[in-house]
Amino acid sequence: MSQALQFINKQVGEFDEKYAKTSPAKMVAASVSAAYIASQLFVLYQMGATDVVDSTKSTFFFYLRKYFGHLLGYTKGINDAKIGFLKEFTEKQESIEEVQEELPENSIPKAEVLALCKKHAEINMDYSKGQYSGSVYHGGMEGYTEFINEAMAMHQWSNPLHAGQFCGVRKMETEVLSMVVKMFNGTDECCGAMTSGGTESILLSMKAYRELARIEKGITKPELVVCATAHAAFDKSAHYFGLKIRHARMDPVSGKVDMKHMRSLITSNTICLVGSAYGFPHGIIDPIEEIAAIGVAKNIPVHVDACLGGFILAFAEKAGFDVEEVFDFRVPGVTSISCDTHKYGFAPKGSSTILYRTPELRRHQMHSAPNWPGGIYASPTISGSRVGNVVAGTWAAMMSHGLEGYVKSAKEIITSARFIKEELNKTPGMRVMGDPLGSVIGFASDDFDIYRLAGHLAEKGWELNSLQFPPSMHICCTRLHAINDMENSKRLIADIREGCAEFMKTKDKPATGSAALYGTTQEIPDRSIIGDVATTYFDAYYDVRGKDTLRKMQEEAA
Repeated sequence: MSQALQFINKQVGEFDEKYAKTSPAKMVAASVSAAYIASQLFVLYQMGATDVVDSTKSTFFFYLRKYFGHLLGYTKGINDAKIGFLKEFTEKQESIEEVQEELPENSIPKAEVLALCKKHAEINMDYSKGQYSGSVYHGGMEGYTEFINEAMAMHQWSNPLHAGQFCGVRKMETEVLSMVVKMFNGTDECCGAMTSGGTESILLSMKAYRELARIEKGITKPELVVCATAHAAFDKSAHYFGLKIRHARMDPVSGKVDMKHMRSLITSNTICLVGSAYGFPHGIIDPIEEIAAIGVAKNIPVHVDACLGGFILAFAEKAGFDVEEVFDFRVPGVTSISCDTHKYGFAPKGSSTILYRTPELRRHQMHSAPNWPGGIYASPTISGSRVGNVVAGTWAAMMSHGLEGYVKSAKEIITSARFIKEELNKTPGMRVMGDPLGSVIGFASDDFDIYRLAGHLAEKGWELNSLQFPPSMHICCTRLHAINDMENSKRLIADIREGCAEFMKTKDKPATGSAALYGTTQEIPDRSIIGDVATTYFDAYYDVRGKDTLRKMQEEAA
């Protein structure tokens, strides 16, 4: 102890001697600054920041932009982005001059309202051309929209919150959930809830595991481990629920999660391991059985995100395809599955499911307020009131297709996706990402800037998804890519080959215009700037006076 005190005294003496001539004001300022930085780092740690270095960098850039954004060109850049977004919106709706900012003074006849509705519908995209990636999945079914609309109309004003009043919708919801559970080989004990979409399904599962870990393990700094390719809804869950999210690397060859890295990220605070079946970016199925085995060994729940691929993979084997990976409730250790019914289940938008192995797990996603003066309040999902007509539309979709219909659609869609995969592998300059087995095909180029191809396809009328880290693209095949002897899939391959033939002659030329956006943004060290641009998009989206705002911003920029 005496030696320690002697060492401290010596260090203090050396410090006093070294800074004897430093003014007290500077010393105080330095001390305050150091204390502030330390406190901010501690706050980041308490909040469960994924990476203190990255979080510190983000904080630094935040204050840099806040106080010097105008000088650094940040403010101009954000304004330019908003101008670009407003241009896009106003150009697409220029055929409708009327802007309704306030309630009409007088009631408008229903016929006129419907005429206005039709006018707005006419400026929407024409998805029937089959040039879009994903988005609308059922295309090509004659009379299907009218059928779903009729089913929904019967339950237009129903609300599952009032189960006693709308008991028919309650019955339909329980049957939808039972059918999806059985799709994934669940037992009678398996259960779930319908949600408004895949994001809510994922949010609820992560909320459930946070509560479970707090109650059963006393974990107060919860962490989840996901592959870097897992859906962004897991990052949203971490943001909403105060979780620390750890991203395991993607294996650059297989596209699957790097299991060695995933294992290294597991700590005593890990509340959930996540695998995708299949992932949005490249359509790759993670090694679910291996992830689940770790979950069993370490007593950690395992969530499988099948939001995108669930209604394809569940029927792939019956359609004659080998998907290699078992991913559902047959796998010991898989405790929950998220699956969208509004994608390949062909249900109306706003329909998804979250499934659990036991009712005990599901209870942790729910909320109740037993002491509310308005009465005992409880809700199973994030929403209180829910749209019963979507439940009815989902039930109608599943009943009308049945096992036969879903096996048929899975066969057609997987066949078209594998055609695209095989043809891409034969195309000079193209490289398929891993070995996708479902409906999503990710592809890149080792020879030229892939975003040049994105621009070329956009000029041809295609709207595919541009990806990043690494630079790549993907096509999410729907029924529109399968019908008419895969006419649209063959046209896509022809357009890709046309672009590749041109770009292989000028390999070093970079992408230009809007096609260069992804390539440029990946080089920006402050990722929060990209987030600011993204939120600026929604500022423009929600601007009802878009044309006036655009004119004003353009005048100020001139």
